[in-house]
Amino acid sequence: MDTYYHISKAGEGQYREKMSRFLAFAIPVGDAEEAKARIKEYQNAYHDARHVCWAYMLGAAMTDFQLNDNGEPSGTAGKPILGQIRSYGVTDVLVVVVRYFGGIKLGTSGLIAAYREAASLALEDAGRKEMHRMVEVKVEVPYITADGVMRLIKEGDVEVLEREFNNVCMLRLAMRADHSEALLGRMEKIEGVMIERLG
Repeated sequence: MDTYYHISKAGEGQYREKMSRFLAFAIPVGDAEEAKARIKEYQNAYHDARHVCWAYMLGAAMTDFQLNDNGEPSGTAGKPILGQIRSYGVTDVLVVVVRYFGGIKLGTSGLIAAYREAASLALEDAGRKEMHRMVEVKVEVPYITADGVMRLIKEGDVEVLEREFNNVCMLRLAMRADHSEALLGRMEKIEGVMIERLG
């Protein structure tokens, strides 16, 4: 997946159903460790709530995920939360839904609908932004032909991560994966250019 989506910012939502209150939070996370640390924070902050349920999705391919019903009947909380993350098509996100029980049972379908709606409100509030898979390359070029490479860098929306200018110049670059082959193909035509793909 060269193009994928993150949430634009942290988002919140609140939903009420038959006296139960559902507080939902969409939080950007970088990896499973960070997601688990954030879950603990919410569990501590809302220790007086009946349930703190969650789901997270990681990685551009959207294949790394976890969910937790936190005492709700199996499949009634984590699964609908994860379903909303999938439906919004976002990744590197944790959605936590805190439930304060209002004394009236909602039943399986009522719980699923409530957790789904709460998660949806938080994700809607967070918005989404387009991301691109990046590749890193190391380019070595003789100083006398470095101008040609620099011109391509400016045209190609490339980030220069590191540069050393001597008789042979070294550049470490980050560029969009879906644009990289065409751009590197043009660079390779410049005399003396050597390219090493780093990832």
